[in-house]
Amino acid sequence: MKLQSPKNLAPLESRLTFPAGFFWGAATSAHQVEGGNHNDWSEWEKVTRHEESGRACDHYNRFREDFDIAKSLGHNAHRFSIEWSRIEPEEGKFNEKEIAHYQEVIDALRERGIEPFVTLWHWTLPVWVAKQGGWENKKTIDDFTRYVDKIVRSLKSVTYWMPLNEPGTFVGLGYIQGSRPPQVKNLTRANRAFKNLMAAHRQAYDIIHKVNDGALVGTANYAVHMTPYKNLPWNWLLIKILDYVRNWRFFATLNNKFDFIGIQYYHTDVINLKLGKGRWGPIELKNPNDWVSDIGWWIYPEGIYHLLKRAARYGKPIFITENGVADAGDIYRERFIKEMLRWIYQATSEGVDVRGYFYWSLLDNFEWDSGFTQRFGLVEINYKTMERKIRKSALEYAKIAKENAVETDP
Repeated sequence: MKLQSPKNLAPLESRLTFPAGFFWGAATSAHQVEGGNHNDWSEWEKVTRHEESGRACDHYNRFREDFDIAKSLGHNAHRFSIEWSRIEPEEGKFNEKEIAHYQEVIDALRERGIEPFVTLWHWTLPVWVAKQGGWENKKTIDDFTRYVDKIVRSLKSVTYWMPLNEPGTFVGLGYIQGSRPPQVKNLTRANRAFKNLMAAHRQAYDIIHKVNDGALVGTANYAVHMTPYKNLPWNWLLIKILDYVRNWRFFATLNNKFDFIGIQYYHTDVINLKLGKGRWGPIELKNPNDWVSDIGWWIYPEGIYHLLKRAARYGKPIFITENGVADAGDIYRERFIKEMLRWIYQATSEGVDVRGYFYWSLLDNFEWDSGFTQRFGLVEINYKTMERKIRKSALEYAKIAKENAVETDP
């Protein structure tokens, strides 16, 4: 897997104009912004005494206000998720009131000229699904597809669907590292859960197209750009393996059942395999950390270019469905966005079919096991008063969205 540097790199002082019809927006997920959810995560928060999501950003009640902000910032698309535990709190019993709520969310977006991109599962499960074994249990495939069928038949105006969010990340953190629900450290169980997730996606793809032949069904895949420490040959070999497992195994198991690719990029890792005395040692990171986010991730904008070039091999349209930075002081978010877009533009100039960019996130939100400490939002949230405050970087992103172009610094 040899990385090739881009050719004919556009000068930094250029005005970089994106293709006509490009989608500009931001992303959220139900558990992280809605508030008032009851699912396996909210139960886990209580048991582990992690900070509880509680009312989060109260987006469930304030979505129109939040979409007014998105419209004022020039967004023409928005990615959000539907909370399965709201729709089917008990097995086989659908809550029509909650389905109507999400129809209101979609209507509110369309009234503001914002295209909805809908994720059907963003990591949380109804409590009854978790109790039966979650994604390790094959029955969950049938339960999920029944839920998908119900939602797609109810919300027929949606064009862009993503059945799953980052299944590889979910499995890695929940079944290998064991740091998140269901807190398991077992490769066999991890592989079983991953296979069931892939089967669920394939079946969801068929259901969505059966209900709405004009729908586009895609992915939301977390991808990490990796480079070898000191170009050592064993590090190249290790990256080849890790690149498949972390980044592309997802696509290889879908049997071409995706109409577009969603890339979610946050950081790059410099990989080193420590060699002990006659034996292989553990993997370590050798990141230079010359630019890091509040969460400690090394920021390397060029990495998104290399991932896009790799994703282009599948011959599908590509959306950046998440790309963001934890920056409580709003010190470098503007730079982050502009440099990422500069490299996305480079990929498009080389023929990569990128059709949209969703910053993570529209709002500061509940960042899973990090609680409310990490501030990713274009909009700052005062969690005591729920006041919304547009950050300066959001206004700079608004200029980009409204002009469909980036003015890079000379």
